[in-house]
Amino acid sequence: VQLQASGGGLVQTGGSLRLSCVASGYTFSSYTMLAWFREAPGNQRELVAVISSGDTTNYADSVKGRFTISRDNAKNTVYLQMNSLMPEDTAVYYCAARRYFSSGYRYVGDYDYWGQGTQVTVSS
Repeated sequence: VQLQASGGGLVQTGGSLRLSCVASGYTFSSYTMLAWFREAPGNQRELVAVISSGDTTNYADSVKGRFTISRDNAKNTVYLQMNSLMPEDTAVYYCAARRYFSSGYRYVGDYDYWGQGTQVTVSS
C-alpha cells in the first residue's frame, strides 16, 4: 500500500490550496476511513478532517467552514480543499487510511497507512 500526498506550498493569509493523496495497493473503495492529519513543529500530529466510505465527514473545530475533504474512488484520490488559510495552519500535512471498521477515527493509531507528508506554509 502506498499513499502519495501532494499539493502543499507557500501561500499568503487568506489564500487557498488543494491537497491530493493518491492511494494504491487496494481497491480504493475498500478504505473505510481516509483522513488528513497535520503536524506543526513542537506539536503532536492532529486530525484535520476525515471521510468515511459512506462519505460521512468530520473536521477539527479549527478548520470547520474553511476546509473540505472529499474522495474520488474512480481516481483513487482523497482531497483536502483549504480556503481562508491562516498562519496557524502551517504544518506538514499527512494523509492516512485504514481498511478495517472501527468507531475510532481521531488518533494516529486508528490508521494503518500513511503518506509521506506535504508542507503547507501560510505567511502573514
